[in-house]
Amino acid sequence: MPYPWQELEEAPIARVPTSEIKRSSWRTMRPVIDYDRCISCMICWKFCPDVAIRIEKAPEGHKYDEIPVIDYDYCKGCGICANECPVKCITMEREEVGP
Repeated sequence: MPYPWQELEEAPIARVPTSEIKRSSWRTMRPVIDYDRCISCMICWKFCPDVAIRIEKAPEGHKYDEIPVIDYDYCKGCGICANECPVKCITMEREEVGP
């Protein structure tokens, strides 16, 4: 007996990779990283459901070699990164609405 999904004529297919869909237009809160307190554990990066946090080379003179950087084009403002941060260096701030 076939499974129900096998009876579907065609599965839905995104026209573009979902990683290319910008989600920031409806965000009401945005995460902000305090790099003076950040320990570069990358837990925020691991937990981000939208892959909106990248790991980048830290500026010269920074205490760590790599730092997490938020890509606000793809961040939906869910706050998971702020919730999971062990040192609470990520705060959620109200998104400013432009003119």
